[in-house]
Amino acid sequence: MAPASAMELEAPPPAAAAAAAAKEIKSPEVLSSLQRKKLGAHFLESAERRFSGAARTPLGGGYEPPPPPASAAGTTPVNIRGEPIADLSRTGGWVAALFIFGNEMAERMAYFGLSVNMVVFMFKASSVLGGFLADAYLGRYWTIAIFTTMYLLGLVALTVSASVPALVPSQEGCDKLAMLLGACAPAEPWQMAYLHTALYVTAFGAAGIRPCVSSFGADQFDERSPGYKRRLDRFFNLFYLAVTLGAIAAFTAVVYIQMHRGWAAAFGTLALAMGTSNALFFVGTPLYRHRVPGGSPLTRVAQVLVAAFRKRHAAFDSGGFVGLYEVAGAKSAVRGSAKIDHTDDFRWLDKAALQLEGDLAGGEAAPDPWRLCTVTQVEEVKILLRLLPVPACTVMLSVVLTEFLTLSVQQAYTLNTRVAALHLPVTCMPVFPCLAIFLVLALYYQTFAPLARRLTGHPHGASQLQRVGLGLVFSILSVAWAGLFERYRRGYAVRHGYLALFLSPMPGLSAYWLLIQYCLIGVAEVFCLVALLEFLYQEAPDAMRSVGSAYAAVAGGLGCFMASALNTAVDAATRDDRAGRPSWLAQNINVGRFDYLYWLLAVLSTINLLVFIYVAKRYKYRVRIDAQDTGVNKH
Repeated sequence: MAPASAMELEAPPPAAAAAAAAKEIKSPEVLSSLQRKKLGAHFLESAERRFSGAARTPLGGGYEPPPPPASAAGTTPVNIRGEPIADLSRTGGWVAALFIFGNEMAERMAYFGLSVNMVVFMFKASSVLGGFLADAYLGRYWTIAIFTTMYLLGLVALTVSASVPALVPSQEGCDKLAMLLGACAPAEPWQMAYLHTALYVTAFGAAGIRPCVSSFGADQFDERSPGYKRRLDRFFNLFYLAVTLGAIAAFTAVVYIQMHRGWAAAFGTLALAMGTSNALFFVGTPLYRHRVPGGSPLTRVAQVLVAAFRKRHAAFDSGGFVGLYEVAGAKSAVRGSAKIDHTDDFRWLDKAALQLEGDLAGGEAAPDPWRLCTVTQVEEVKILLRLLPVPACTVMLSVVLTEFLTLSVQQAYTLNTRVAALHLPVTCMPVFPCLAIFLVLALYYQTFAPLARRLTGHPHGASQLQRVGLGLVFSILSVAWAGLFERYRRGYAVRHGYLALFLSPMPGLSAYWLLIQYCLIGVAEVFCLVALLEFLYQEAPDAMRSVGSAYAAVAGGLGCFMASALNTAVDAATRDDRAGRPSWLAQNINVGRFDYLYWLLAVLSTINLLVFIYVAKRYKYRVRIDAQDTGVNKH
């Protein structure tokens, strides 16, 4: 950041600031190198965009003098009352992050504990709700506090549903044969209403937490401290490690409890874990650093689109053109966000900031934000558009993960799951990708990062987008291997007389051949999803970081939806009852062709990877990662 004296020399007097700035910020079509230097002077903090003062003026408001350097910065954290923190050394950092890790571990344990037997699209897709509320009104802390309590209430309601006999349909005469024939007594409408209510409450709780926890944890680290990016990178790795530990507990301990103690005990365990994590989260309240919510991001996006549409016929070189509008001084007009430097992408959106004669009365009146937006507000929308293709390219990975959650379990039912005296339940098989993730994360900084650093020269071993791409490569390898092994498994079943015995384990073929595809998809998760969370947090606008993180959650939800749609399409296209041709996804896995579906996924994933490579090559990072900042020698 420039010294205070230099900033004072560069800054124009308040009376002339707005008029001078309006004439300096030109259309991207005619911006010269000299004008770019003037633009940098107008954005006093443009070289250090995250260090600027907190904006407390209305959107599109007039000039406000920059605060002294000691005051709260635009992205500088505040306490829970919204006041600047006097001594940052007493808050944030790894100590505060530990409380957040605990909350995420229990939440993921609850999520995976439920998803072992049910996959709910709303758990992921509606996460944008939590991100919106966190960025717009509540802030991340209060969003987590409210929705994590809702999550706990939902789990308690599920526990009650499984514990109280009156809430369960009559079990009289409902043995395994009756269940198979559908002869058990159906649930009463009010019983189903109670169950659906409990599930919806649980789902909304998960939706609110999902995009906020990782962003809130990353908020605990000081952006201005040396080595910030290195700590941020380690935080997201440890955060996903907490996610993995929660999943391991769900696929082992919770499955064991459910099998031996019943559903009531399993749901009760999840509720107890969530209640404990909630208590720890609230205990850590005095340590947390908070960010000021910036108002409705959807409203700001809508204002830019409407203003750009209204001025779609206006020309940058017309006689009435004054410049691109931005408030003067160190603060942006978006509360809780630093100013964002102008870029040349999506130039049609610049029409929203196109200032014409008469848009401002004497340069003092605040403009109508539905007719004239600031450059920072326009750049927020540009960033959201630039980010969108990256999480969109990870939807295919979520499709593969969803397919593995069901197809590989069906494969495991036909295989021998014994190792010596150990007999592992089929429902525990998804623990192996989690163990692979745990191992990779634990060894990441001792193995992959140093090796990759020698090859790429990158301080973290690979950039965020490179790690996302590497994860997509591993996902292709996982489904390709799955197709090869399924072809062998099916052939083995045909040769050894198991064609009709699709629920009978084949003693001569071990289920642990599935570990290869499990481990490959686990490695894919580590590289792709961890890097995606870090990428979205770092690249998203300051006042939209939770919405940026929600992109990842929505991509996961879309993956679940697309997997279901793909299965429906494949089943319809490959089944021919008249010709006696079974579907690829026939209930009898030995008759079906799961191997063909896996290879179809491999082809689709390869096409997706090529699209991602194109997107990644065109993308320009907002913040340059250098060795000096990370404390790592490039060479």
